[in-house]
Amino acid sequence: MALLSIIESLKSIDTSVLLWINSRHSDTYDTVMWNVSAKYTWVPLYVIFAWFIIQKYGKASWLPIVFTILAVVLGDQCSTHLAKNIVMRYRPSHNLTLQSQLHYINGYIGGMYGFVSSHATDTTAFALFMILLFRQKIVTVSLICWVLLVCYSRMYLGVHYPSDILGGMILGLICSSLMFWLYTVTDRKFIKKA
Repeated sequence: MALLSIIESLKSIDTSVLLWINSRHSDTYDTVMWNVSAKYTWVPLYVIFAWFIIQKYGKASWLPIVFTILAVVLGDQCSTHLAKNIVMRYRPSHNLTLQSQLHYINGYIGGMYGFVSSHATDTTAFALFMILLFRQKIVTVSLICWVLLVCYSRMYLGVHYPSDILGGMILGLICSSLMFWLYTVTDRKFIKKA
């Protein structure tokens, strides 16, 4: 009984936080958050980091680039095809008791299921890999801020609960940690010995 009470309290907090974030809208924020959440907005960021990797690793740069891509792809596939299809938790925008209370932008409501957030998973996976690769304070702080901004935009758009975001970030950390470990093993065994 106590466990059910705790679960209900957590669901209530989850919904309250989402509604609070989603209700703080304006035309300016709508435009900003729509673009922050868009797929192709951040392509220049990925290109910049690819350039940094090439500058740092030279001919061996293909290896960290490949493993960065693998970290993001693994996270994306696990969030999209595994977690969402197993948990099958409706997005807030598809929740019949919530959908009328939410503010939407350009009619966007996302797919049916939202746990875990693929945006949160993918950005966290990319950010952690770069943080571990470069180990510089400015990279760490900048990427953490970027991840938080993208994650916030998903709640602002009304398509994810905070728990969807948290779950996605945890999944991204796991996938990226695994791929970074495999990267270091591969680099040590095959590249540095060559």
